[in-house]
Formats: sequence, C-alpha cells, structure tokens
Amino acid sequence: MGASAPRLTSRKLVMRETVSGYLFLLPSLVFFLVFVIYPMFMCIYTSFFDSNMGKNTTDVFIGLANYKELFQDQIFLGALKNTLIIVVVSVPTVCAFSLWVATAIYDMKPALTSAFRCIFYLPVVTGSVAVTVVWKWMYNNYYGIFNYVGKSMGFIEKNINWLGDAKYALWCIILILFTTSVGQPIVLYVSALGNVDQTLVEAAEVDGANRRQVFWKIKWPQIMPTTLYILIITTINSFQCFALIQLLTSGGPNHSTDTIMYYIYYTAFKLYRYGYGNAMGVVLMIIIAILSAIQFRMGQEK
Repeated sequence: MGASAPRLTSRKLVMRETVSGYLFLLPSLVFFLVFVIYPMFMCIYTSFFDSNMGKNTTDVFIGLANYKELFQDQIFLGALKNTLIIVVVSVPTVCAFSLWVATAIYDMKPALTSAFRCIFYLPVVTGSVAVTVVWKWMYNNYYGIFNYVGKSMGFIEKNINWLGDAKYALWCIILILFTTSVGQPIVLYVSALGNVDQTLVEAAEVDGANRRQVFWKIKWPQIMPTTLYILIITTINSFQCFALIQLLTSGGPNHSTDTIMYYIYYTAFKLYRYGYGNAMGVVLMIIIAILSAIQFRMGQEK
C-alpha cells in the first residue's frame, strides 16, 4: 500500500503536467486547425466544383474538369513557366550569395558583423509596400535611377521602360525578390558558422589544410542542415511570389510577369472562379511538396 501511493501521486503529477501542456497549446492548435487545416481542406474540396463564391449560382460538382482546363490554359502555363524561372534563378543565387556574404563577414570584428547583418536584414523587416515604392521609383522609365545611371555611363542610349517591357519586367521582379530574400539566409549562415566545431578546424589547419579545404571538408558538412532549411524556405517563398507582382505590374505586360500565386488571386477574386483558383492552389501545393521532399532527401544523402 505504501509503495503504490507515491506511484499514484507520480501518475497524477504527470497527468496534471500533460493536461497543462495541452491547455497551453490549445490556442495555437485552434488557430492552426481553423486557419490552416480547414482552409486547406476546403481548397481541395472546392477544386472539384464550379464554384464562384456564391455569386448568383450554387456550386456544381464537375470532378476533375478544373484540373483538365488548367493544362489547356495558356495563361496558367505561362504563369507556371514564369514561376519556375523565378525559382530556378533566385533559389541558387540567394543561397550562394548568402553563404558568400556570411563567410566574408563572419571573420570580421563583432561590431562589423552585426552591422552587416542589420543592413542585409533590413529589407526583410521593411514593409513590402515601402520596398516596392522605392524600387518602382528606381525603375521609372522617365526619372528612375537605373535609366539615369545607364545613360550617364553609356550602357543605354535611351530610357527603358523596365516594368512595361516584357523583355525586362520579369527579371526586374527577380532582382527585387533577390534583394529581399538574402537577409534571413545570411543571418542563419552566420549563426551556423558560429556553431562549427572549432577543434576540427584547428586540427585541419595544423595538418596543413588551406582555407578552401577547411571550408568544404569541415565547415560545409556541419552547416548542411542550415543549407537544407534555407533551400526549402527560399523555394517556398519564390513559389509564393505575389506582393511584388500585384504592386508593380499586376501580371503585365501581356501576362509576362504572371506567377501562379498572382493568377490564383486574379482568377478567384477578380473573375470569381473560386473552384478553378483552388485547383491552381492544389497544383502549386503538390509542386512545392515534391520539390521540398527532393531537397530534403538530397540534403540527407549528403
């Protein structure tokens, strides 16, 4: 009897701590279920319907018709192509540039390292509208700084309508996305480099390894988890490029800067084709999931 009493008390204590833990988690869990899981389920569900958000008619079940139409829709295919170009260009360049900058500033004095981290991270915490206004002024085809510098240095003969010309518009968007995406990876890489086992670095240097060999043989394997995380979040952010398109070009000129996210918005909230827009969302979710799984697998193998 005496031995069972402490055991019973221990179980009650564990139960009380478990209940308390779940109660603390409850607000976040409710938020996750209501604003993430439920909308995700409704997105998949309504993608099988001809739904127009209750505008005059009721939803009609049409099966896979929305998905069939997607791959015959030239605007969607163009938006998919633009999105893939953004991802293929921005993800490697953001990761490589961030790693290069982090490696360069890590060996500086702590005050300089902190200053550079703040400078590169500033566009991340600055409002997207404010950033867009500045870049829109820089790209202005009458008094923008790019045209002024280009003509002053002899690179261009006359003003270029950067955001109004299909040859340049998408690349202008990619440049802005690049500058606003490198801040977080740089901060993460600097932290990861600080967690590298210095005893291994010193041992390699004693054995005669140069800086390049130390980096690739010692530091690189230890920062691979950070690299994997940066690859995944940068890929997801690139696929979800929307605010820049909405504020700068609205998909123009002639849909040359359409992305999947912007076309989803345009279809669902401008054309009121809610089911068709959700079908695009499901396709986008599948693409992101597949690419993230591939990146995760490649990171594990290395």
